[in-house]
Amino acid sequence: MNITIAAVGRMKAGAEKMLWDDYAKRLKWSLILKEVEEKKPLKAAQMKIKEAELLLNAVPKGAKLIALDRTGRAFESEDFAKKLGGWQDEGIGDIAFVIGGSVGLDRTLLEKAQLKIAMGAMTWPHMLARVMLIEQIYRAQCILGNHPYHK
Repeated sequence: MNITIAAVGRMKAGAEKMLWDDYAKRLKWSLILKEVEEKKPLKAAQMKIKEAELLLNAVPKGAKLIALDRTGRAFESEDFAKKLGGWQDEGIGDIAFVIGGSVGLDRTLLEKAQLKIAMGAMTWPHMLARVMLIEQIYRAQCILGNHPYHK
Protein backbone atom coordinates (compact mmCIF):
# COMPACT_ATOMS: atom_id res chain seq x y z
CA MET A 1 0.00 0.00 0.00
CA ASN A 2 1.28 3.45 -0.93
CA ILE A 3 0.42 6.34 1.36
CA THR A 4 0.72 9.99 0.35
CA ILE A 5 0.34 12.80 2.82
CA ALA A 6 -0.23 16.08 0.99
CA ALA A 7 0.02 19.06 3.30
CA VAL A 8 0.13 22.82 3.11
CA GLY A 9 3.39 24.35 4.34
CA ARG A 10 6.99 23.23 4.67
CA MET A 11 8.28 21.29 7.65
CA LYS A 12 11.48 22.80 8.98
CA ALA A 13 14.17 21.28 11.19
CA GLY A 14 13.02 20.86 14.77
CA ALA A 15 11.18 18.54 17.12
CA GLU A 16 8.28 17.84 14.75
CA LYS A 17 10.67 16.95 11.91
CA MET A 18 12.63 14.61 14.18
CA LEU A 19 9.44 12.82 15.22
CA TRP A 20 8.23 12.66 11.61
CA ASP A 21 11.52 11.12 10.46
CA ASP A 22 11.46 8.59 13.30
CA TYR A 23 7.97 7.31 12.45
CA ALA A 24 8.65 7.41 8.71
CA LYS A 25 11.63 5.06 9.21
CA ARG A 26 9.45 2.61 11.13
CA LEU A 27 6.75 2.29 8.48
CA LYS A 28 6.70 -0.73 6.20
CA TRP A 29 4.13 0.90 3.92
CA SER A 30 5.48 3.27 1.29
CA LEU A 31 5.05 6.87 2.45
CA ILE A 32 5.52 10.09 0.54
CA LEU A 33 5.11 13.57 1.99
CA LYS A 34 4.15 16.18 -0.59
CA GLU A 35 4.30 19.71 0.71
CA VAL A 36 2.52 22.49 -1.15
CA GLU A 37 2.51 26.21 -0.62
CA GLU A 38 0.93 29.25 -2.22
CA LYS A 39 3.40 32.11 -1.96
CA LYS A 40 1.04 34.90 -3.07
CA PRO A 41 -0.85 36.67 -0.29
CA LEU A 42 -4.50 35.88 -0.97
CA LYS A 43 -7.73 36.46 0.92
CA ALA A 44 -8.90 33.45 2.95
CA ALA A 45 -11.53 32.25 0.46
CA GLN A 46 -9.11 32.52 -2.47
CA MET A 47 -6.36 30.83 -0.45
CA LYS A 48 -8.64 27.87 0.32
CA ILE A 49 -9.40 27.41 -3.37
CA LYS A 50 -5.75 27.68 -4.41
CA GLU A 51 -4.54 25.32 -1.67
CA ALA A 52 -7.24 22.79 -2.60
CA GLU A 53 -5.98 22.87 -6.18
CA LEU A 54 -2.36 22.39 -5.06
CA LEU A 55 -3.29 19.55 -2.70
CA LEU A 56 -5.38 17.72 -5.30
CA ASN A 57 -2.53 18.01 -7.81
CA ALA A 58 -0.19 16.42 -5.24
CA VAL A 59 -2.43 13.37 -4.80
CA PRO A 60 -1.86 10.32 -7.04
CA LYS A 61 -4.63 9.77 -9.59
CA GLY A 62 -7.13 7.19 -8.38
CA ALA A 63 -5.98 7.35 -4.76
CA LYS A 64 -8.52 7.01 -1.99
CA LEU A 65 -8.76 10.58 -0.71
CA ILE A 66 -8.97 11.24 3.03
CA ALA A 67 -9.24 14.79 4.33
CA LEU A 68 -8.25 15.82 7.82
CA ASP A 69 -11.02 18.18 8.84
CA ARG A 70 -12.69 19.18 12.08
CA THR A 71 -16.07 18.10 10.67
CA GLY A 72 -14.80 14.58 10.07
CA ARG A 73 -15.16 11.39 12.03
CA ALA A 74 -12.99 10.86 15.10
CA PHE A 75 -11.64 7.31 14.97
CA GLU A 76 -10.34 5.17 17.80
CA SER A 77 -6.94 3.75 16.87
CA GLU A 78 -8.26 0.20 16.45
CA ASP A 79 -11.03 1.38 14.10
CA PHE A 80 -8.56 3.43 12.07
CA ALA A 81 -6.36 0.33 11.77
CA LYS A 82 -9.35 -1.73 10.62
CA LYS A 83 -10.15 0.90 7.99
CA LEU A 84 -6.58 0.88 6.62
CA GLY A 85 -6.44 -2.92 6.81
CA GLY A 86 -9.75 -3.20 4.96
CA TRP A 87 -8.48 -0.96 2.17
CA GLN A 88 -5.31 -3.00 1.97
CA ASP A 89 -7.34 -6.24 1.78
CA GLU A 90 -9.50 -4.69 -0.98
CA GLY A 91 -6.34 -4.11 -2.99
CA ILE A 92 -6.46 -0.33 -2.82
CA GLY A 93 -2.94 0.62 -3.80
CA ASP A 94 -2.91 4.37 -3.12
CA ILE A 95 -4.27 6.24 -0.14
CA ALA A 96 -3.83 10.00 0.15
CA PHE A 97 -4.36 12.10 3.26
CA VAL A 98 -4.67 15.86 2.83
CA ILE A 99 -3.96 18.45 5.52
CA GLY A 100 -4.98 22.03 4.80
CA GLY A 101 -3.41 25.27 5.87
CA SER A 102 -4.48 27.81 8.45
CA VAL A 103 -7.67 28.69 6.55
CA GLY A 104 -8.79 25.05 6.35
CA LEU A 105 -9.84 22.96 3.37
CA ASP A 106 -12.08 24.20 0.58
CA ARG A 107 -15.48 22.55 0.23
CA THR A 108 -14.61 21.35 -3.30
CA LEU A 109 -11.82 19.21 -1.85
CA LEU A 110 -13.96 18.06 1.07
CA GLU A 111 -16.68 16.97 -1.36
CA LYS A 112 -14.16 14.86 -3.31
CA ALA A 113 -12.86 13.15 -0.18
CA GLN A 114 -14.12 9.61 0.37
CA LEU A 115 -13.55 10.05 4.09
CA LYS A 116 -13.06 12.96 6.48
CA ILE A 117 -11.13 12.39 9.69
CA ALA A 118 -11.07 14.67 12.74
CA MET A 119 -8.26 14.62 15.28
CA GLY A 120 -10.61 15.72 18.02
CA ALA A 121 -12.32 18.99 18.78
CA MET A 122 -9.14 20.89 19.64
CA THR A 123 -7.13 22.89 17.13
CA TRP A 124 -3.64 21.50 16.52
CA PRO A 125 -0.63 23.13 14.87
CA HIS A 126 -0.45 21.88 11.29
CA MET A 127 3.05 20.44 11.65
CA LEU A 128 2.04 18.60 14.80
CA ALA A 129 -1.06 17.27 13.02
CA ARG A 130 1.29 15.66 10.47
CA VAL A 131 3.21 13.95 13.24
CA MET A 132 0.01 12.81 14.93
CA LEU A 133 -1.22 11.37 11.62
CA ILE A 134 1.99 9.49 10.83
CA GLU A 135 2.04 8.13 14.39
CA GLN A 136 -1.50 6.83 13.95
CA ILE A 137 -0.57 5.26 10.61
CA TYR A 138 2.37 3.55 12.30
CA ARG A 139 0.12 2.51 15.21
CA ALA A 140 -2.37 1.04 12.71
CA GLN A 141 0.46 -0.94 11.09
CA CYS A 142 1.41 -2.27 14.53
CA ILE A 143 -2.18 -3.18 15.41
CA LEU A 144 -2.62 -5.03 12.12
CA GLY A 145 0.69 -6.86 12.64
CA ASN A 146 -0.01 -7.68 16.32
CA HIS A 147 3.06 -5.68 17.34
CA PRO A 148 3.14 -4.69 21.05
CA TYR A 149 3.64 -0.94 20.31
CA HIS A 150 -0.10 -0.31 20.67
CA LYS A 151 -0.39 -1.84 24.13
